[in-house]
Amino acid sequence: MANSSTTGTSTRGAARERTRERTPERTRHRDRDADPGPGAAVERPRARVPSRTTPATAAATAPAARRQVVLVLQGGGALGAYQAGVVQALHEAGIDPDWVIGTSIGAINAALIAGNPRERRLQQLDTFWHAMQRGARAGGGLGGLAAFDALGGGRTGSTLATVVRGLPDFFAPNLHAWRGPMAAIGVEQAAYYSTAPLRHTLLELVDFDYLRQCRMRMTVGAVNVCTGAMRYFDSRDEPLGVEHVMASGALPPAFAAVRIEGQPYWDGGIYSNTPIEAVLDDKPRRDSLIFAVNLWHQTGPEPSSIWQVMGRQKDIQYASRADSHIARQKQIHRLRHVIRELTRELPATRRSDPRVQELSAWGCGTTMHVAHLLAPRLEGEDHTKDIDFTPEGVRARRAAGHADTLRMLQRAPWDHVHADPIEGVIEHLPA
Repeated sequence: MANSSTTGTSTRGAARERTRERTPERTRHRDRDADPGPGAAVERPRARVPSRTTPATAAATAPAARRQVVLVLQGGGALGAYQAGVVQALHEAGIDPDWVIGTSIGAINAALIAGNPRERRLQQLDTFWHAMQRGARAGGGLGGLAAFDALGGGRTGSTLATVVRGLPDFFAPNLHAWRGPMAAIGVEQAAYYSTAPLRHTLLELVDFDYLRQCRMRMTVGAVNVCTGAMRYFDSRDEPLGVEHVMASGALPPAFAAVRIEGQPYWDGGIYSNTPIEAVLDDKPRRDSLIFAVNLWHQTGPEPSSIWQVMGRQKDIQYASRADSHIARQKQIHRLRHVIRELTRELPATRRSDPRVQELSAWGCGTTMHVAHLLAPRLEGEDHTKDIDFTPEGVRARRAAGHADTLRMLQRAPWDHVHADPIEGVIEHLPA
């Protein structure tokens, strides 16, 4: 993947690396730059006005002057077709996210969304997913595997064909890997597949010049191979290119690391596959409606075979502690609200004290509504579901994402909930 790397290391690049990487020690102190409060002058993005009004649109955009709409996309390979259905439903309802955050396939979908104007967004998203289906169609020229499907093997033949030959517009077998797993071929070649086809596909379908204008903010997550630190690349803070998207999807050992500013990066999903922390930790904080689109199931039935164990292990690993992430953020935001309320109880003379102002800056009054959307299990799926790019699999997951999102928009629970005002994060589960 040398052709997808950014070469050269500069002192400035190294400094930016140290500044942006999220280590546990720094994470504990990120909240100090609190929301400046209603009286401060903060430049906020102009609220997007939908082209048409429907009940669902009105529900999601009623407080548009102060609430941003955020789309958070997990990684999960072929399961990302569910996200395409979510995007389609939001688009049809006239809702454009202000910010899209993604990891792995979520980063690819995010680039297709944020990297195209509204009138081309769905078309480019459709083109990508149709290309994935064509590549996986019945094992292509591998007739024996296609026959296996026809004889009742489910999608196993198509899945095996993907493993053997890849997907023409996504990845292909890496000839360097034939030298054996012990060959020292470099971190940018040490993988079973080459993602050079994906690079070409992204350059065809994503307008990176448009993306750099930050009409829609985009953030993608990747993990530094050497330091093990998670880094979120954000179009608000720096220009993003194809290498940032590819780094977020460089899942080892299938795909090789991608070099950015002289440092190799892998898929952020191996560190944290649920990038909702990026918006909940953002500064300055804003009231938000967050559509958290998850592809993996934290809970599931007890497995009874090795095959089922492999599937359950994968679900747990890539669900990536989504519930515990939000539980922790609920505690943090509640404390911020408590600090705000305590500050209000102080006499004016105390509130003007610089030390008190410094401490009260940890408080805020923002509210984060998290609308959960979860891809359903399909009948007969197993631990290979994330490489099930068959037309049947893609269509079923996309249709589910579309239907689930329409139901959530019709309910619009964020406009009807009566929550304790001390709470800062409010979750809305599927009906």
